[in-house]
Formats: sequence, C-alpha cells, structure tokens
Amino acid sequence: MLGAFSVTPLGATDSVGDVVAGCVRIVRESGLPNETSAMFTTVEGDPSEVLAVIQRCIEYAEQHAPRVSVVAKFDHRPGHEGALTAKRERVERALEQRADPP
Repeated sequence: MLGAFSVTPLGATDSVGDVVAGCVRIVRESGLPNETSAMFTTVEGDPSEVLAVIQRCIEYAEQHAPRVSVVAKFDHRPGHEGALTAKRERVERALEQRADPP
C-alpha cells in the first residue's frame, strides 16, 4: 500500500515546521520506503504498517497542538511492491518518449 498524507498541527503557533519535521522523522525511522515533498509524505508498506506510522504521526502532532488536520490518500494493490519508485519511473519514461506536450 502507498499512503500519501499530510499532518498539520493547528492552534499552537503559526509555524508548524518543527512538528512536521518530527512526523517526517517518525516515518523515516519506521524503515518503510518513503519520500517527502513540499506538501505530502508518502510511505509504502503493508496496510497495517502504513496506517500505524500515520497514527504515530498524528499522536506526535497532538502532543504539540490542540487540534490536528490530516489529509490522506491510499493506493492499495495487493501483491505489488516498489510502487513508490516504479510509478515515478513510468512517468519519467513517458516524458522522455514524448518531448512535446500533447
């Protein structure tokens, strides 16, 4: 399963970077394949592992703010691994094959 998610602490301060960094640290220490972009962190693993990591991030954020906003999207395709990089590589190959926009 791929899980792309964003955890945002609300109501503590205007800056959320330190808490978000703590969540990213939790994801990276999980040992699951992951990547972080400007708006989401994506993690890959067994559904129970992915959901557990997200839950730990929510619990961490709630220690630092009275409210936590969570946005998540999941792609569950049993029997497939390596989707975190494979999907991006397929898009890159398609871009290389056609240089001009359609």
